[in-house]
Amino acid sequence: MRFVVIFEEGSEMVPVREAHEPAHLAYLEQHRAEIRMAGGLRNHHGGPYVGGLWVFEVESRERAVTLIEQDPYYRAIPRKYRLLAWGKALPQHDVLM
Repeated sequence: MRFVVIFEEGSEMVPVREAHEPAHLAYLEQHRAEIRMAGGLRNHHGGPYVGGLWVFEVESRERAVTLIEQDPYYRAIPRKYRLLAWGKALPQHDVLM
């Protein structure tokens, strides 16, 4: 099943990102078979982060929640997020490798 999660964050995440980025990136790498794409969101390139987005390929919504809530960033400071089921408009264009 495919899901996307959109994280919301503010300036409170700056020290969390600084302290936990290596562990966060290692976590994403460890779970790359399920967290297929991930990255920070900004209002414009080079601006401060305002959130993040992950694309999942997981067995269930519950598994996506577990992955979200075990991430080092989330464990340091729970961020507000929206978890949404996701389908593709052009199924023949599979960008998830």
